[in-house]
This record gives sequence, C-alpha cells and structure tokens, in this order.
Amino acid sequence: MKIITRKENMVYREIRYMQLDLNAPVSEEMLKRNLDLPEHEYHDIAASLEKKGLISRENGRIAAENPDEDVQVMESQEEVREAELNQIEEKTLRTIKELGGGGPVPRYLLEGHLLYGPLGLSTRRMYNVLLSLENKKLIEMVVLDDGEYYRPSAPHDMTSS
Repeated sequence: MKIITRKENMVYREIRYMQLDLNAPVSEEMLKRNLDLPEHEYHDIAASLEKKGLISRENGRIAAENPDEDVQVMESQEEVREAELNQIEEKTLRTIKELGGGGPVPRYLLEGHLLYGPLGLSTRRMYNVLLSLENKKLIEMVVLDDGEYYRPSAPHDMTSS
C-alpha cells in the first residue's frame, strides 16, 4: 500500500480517470489544464507520485502504474511521513524477529539487512528507525562479549511504558 497526500490523490485520480477515458497515457499539458494547479506544485506532486511508483512520465506523457493499487490518503506530508515510518518500523521489527528467532541479532547483520535488503533504507533513516524502536521500548540493544546486538524487548517491558 502506498501512502499519499490529499493533493497527490487528486492528481493521481485525475490521471487514472483520463487514462481510462483515452485508453492511453495522458498528455501532461492536458492534465495541467484539467487540474488548475500552479506549475511548481504540479511538478512537485508529479515527482512525488513518480518516486512512489504510482505514475511514470515519458516524452510529455504520463501514465498511472498499477491503477488498482491500494493507496491510503493523508491530509498532510507530515502525516504521510509518520505513517511511512510506522510501516518501516513494523517491517524492521519483523526483520529482527525473523533474523533472531526471538533472540539477539548482531548489529552488523541487522544493519546490513535494513540497508541492502528489501527496505533499502538510507543510513540515516535506518538509525532513526532503530532509535525510534528503542525509544518505544520495542527493541533493546545488548552488548555481549563478541559485540552489539538488538533483540525484541521482553513482553513485560512493552506494557510498562
């Protein structure tokens, strides 16, 4: 599921409707006229939708990719960032549980999976997610004789926060 803002949804819906009517990719000029958005706002929204994999642009034409894909609409960009972080946190926690089977996971192994695995997080995003999970007391870092490890917190730790 993709998470988008209300304005991104307005543009995405218009692209999908026009594409269905024309049965072909839509001219960006025609789309801009229909939307009546400032030029810079249109380009920001189109770039964001393209980055999220919902549309593709080529030679002045724009097409909805996977028009049946579920999208969740949020009011603001801040809400979108928060919802995306929550999804990434859930996937990170699931990764920790899968790698460690409930036990500790070596820090280097977890970081490798988060950076180069399916999530493909940036270094900064990875550390923010791990710190957020630690602050929420969902995971804890433990230092053993052979290095640093992450492990899911004990169930009693989660209820005491």
